[in-house]
Amino acid sequence: MEVEVKFRLEGNVKRRIEDVAEFVCEVRERDFYFNHPCRDFLKTDEALRVRKSERVFLTYKGPKIDKETKTREEIEVEIGDFDKALEIMKKLGFRLVAEVIKVRRIYRIGDATICVDNVKDLGEFVEIEVKSENVEKAKREIFKIADKFGLKNPITKSYLEMLLENKR
Repeated sequence: MEVEVKFRLEGNVKRRIEDVAEFVCEVRERDFYFNHPCRDFLKTDEALRVRKSERVFLTYKGPKIDKETKTREEIEVEIGDFDKALEIMKKLGFRLVAEVIKVRRIYRIGDATICVDNVKDLGEFVEIEVKSENVEKAKREIFKIADKFGLKNPITKSYLEMLLENKR
């Protein structure tokens, strides 16, 4: 299970993360989100994405399971060819909904991954994620880290949801 909380980046939080957490890498990600030809993923709270960074992934995200985090089932598989993956999606009738472009700086603290994201057309955010089947324990760990950095007001919407809202 992917347990995740997002916050808008404010103040000196970025510097505090850099001082405390272990830097892993910086990546540029292009996420292409698709809608199913027979059901509306916005209504079912699911997502299907092809991500291109250093590697290419196809990801399914199930509906969120609580109101305070973005906890959801995530199934991800690495694939070899980004352009062919997009072509397959279109030939199967999946409709491209939006593209999310971001530069992501990835850090680690214990079992948690901390991402400082600069998202095109949305701004800067911090995401704290723990992959675990023990959702409550993971949430406690995430909010403990968030408190350490003074992060308040979690955002439960995905970048896709935020971009689509801005387009309305």
